[in-house]
Amino acid sequence: MSDAPAQPGLYDAMSTLRAVRKLRPDPIPDDVLERVLQAACWAPTGGNTQPWRVIVATDPDVKQGLADIYAPEWAKYVGGFMKMMEGLPPEQLAPWERVAAAGDYLADHLHEAPAILVFCANPKMMAITDAKLDRVSVVGGGSIYPAVQNAMLACVAEGLGCTLTTLHCLREDEVKTLLGIPDGWATAALVPIGYPVGKGHGPITRQPPAQLAYRNTFGTTWS
Repeated sequence: MSDAPAQPGLYDAMSTLRAVRKLRPDPIPDDVLERVLQAACWAPTGGNTQPWRVIVATDPDVKQGLADIYAPEWAKYVGGFMKMMEGLPPEQLAPWERVAAAGDYLADHLHEAPAILVFCANPKMMAITDAKLDRVSVVGGGSIYPAVQNAMLACVAEGLGCTLTTLHCLREDEVKTLLGIPDGWATAALVPIGYPVGKGHGPITRQPPAQLAYRNTFGTTWS
């Protein structure tokens, strides 16, 4: 006999975790934040070292500082992104215009988010087994991004909107100075959270296993 299936709520959370960029400024109770942070702490890490930390920015001046760093980087990014979309038929362009507009809203209102989670990691605490390979190293992320994902799934469970961005890394020195992050630590994710404006999380569109999963060897159809 097979084991009992996982609780549907977990699958519901994973299948509705979409980027929510429009957040109300209403404060988040500390007990709710504690549960979100606890979810992050449950995430697996290499060697169970938990080589990450998260700064919960709630002070208005700190949030404004993060917004001042983020906004110009978003403006550059979205400008280049929309330029690549030029020439698309209107029906294909419209969804990307909505994404860009939501991103503009986040950039303009980031300082109003009741909490901004800034995840940091210490590479010296990680077993980065691909560090010497002749390609971009990715293994270290496996010891921090599961914590980010856990926190975001907890946000769904708590009725909080959230989105993950890394644009702040383009000006990491300024972020580290603002937040007092010591040498040897790197920033990995910035996640504004808050109660959503409108519906918040909802159905997402992703490629299915038929496109992303292989059986035994790369390229061999899974199903």
